[in-house]
Amino acid sequence: MTNADIASITRTAANQYDVITRQQLLAAGATLDWISRQVRNRRWRRLFPGVYVVHTGTVRWRTSATAALLYAGSGAALSHSSAAFLHGLRDRPGELIHVCVPSSRRVRPQRGLRIHVRDRMPPAWGHLRATSPIATVLDLASLKTTTEDDVVGLVCAAVQKNIDIAEILTEVARRKRQRHRALLLDLAAAVDRGIESPLEYRYHHIERTHGMPLSVLQVRQVVDHLWLRADCIYEGLGVRVELDGQLAHPFGRTEADVWRDNAVLIGTTEITLRYRWFHVAVTPCQVARQVVLALRSRGWRGVPRTCGPGCAVAELAVPG
Repeated sequence: MTNADIASITRTAANQYDVITRQQLLAAGATLDWISRQVRNRRWRRLFPGVYVVHTGTVRWRTSATAALLYAGSGAALSHSSAAFLHGLRDRPGELIHVCVPSSRRVRPQRGLRIHVRDRMPPAWGHLRATSPIATVLDLASLKTTTEDDVVGLVCAAVQKNIDIAEILTEVARRKRQRHRALLLDLAAAVDRGIESPLEYRYHHIERTHGMPLSVLQVRQVVDHLWLRADCIYEGLGVRVELDGQLAHPFGRTEADVWRDNAVLIGTTEITLRYRWFHVAVTPCQVARQVVLALRSRGWRGVPRTCGPGCAVAELAVPG
């Protein structure tokens, strides 16, 4: 090897998150014996067949993702949870690197790598080539392991990244076998109302299925000199609902919640009802009943409806 060859290898690896392929090494003048010696002497590590990281330290996620793309070859793109992590739609990348490839090519599976073969490759781009955020959301929604709450969370995350919900719906229409199609279509109206999480979507569903008035979401107010944001307010009725997600509030109310609730008590005459994930997900009818009672105590004269046999609002659904 010459100094110029080593310099070329160093530049190539540096532009690829410390990863380089056998073909790139041979093009730079390396021999197979020299490559093997780097691995054998523990200067480098082989991540996938024909793909090496040029150090033996901790391998970053982007290094592994780049290695997976180089191994998968031309036209490959990060997809599913890997693309979602790259786009900021998920906080963690997961244990596997997910890559999709055109159906015209075959890539042998490897440990730590999941290959998705596609008849029609979705739009993909980027320095770390990945499926578009919209394609990523719909790919994940199509998995059998993806729950309705997962779908809501993905769509809400996408909208918070300034992805147009209308573009998601357009892509849904193109996919003939899109799982959770009805939910995705319903989310358009929900997100337009201000839904930002699976918990809020579930509460919105409680309102609709029980014939309750629809609350106004994400209302910002100044109360007792504090800027507050209410999850749900029934305007003109003096009732607000705060929803505490399990992840955001693992031990109940936060200090900010206490200040907010106290400020509302001091500065307004509103009733504040607070529900956690368990209440909304497991006992939705009881939540509906309690909110209806609060609304009636403040003058609402509407009549709720039952969502099925044994619904907790049954006694309230009959006009008095």
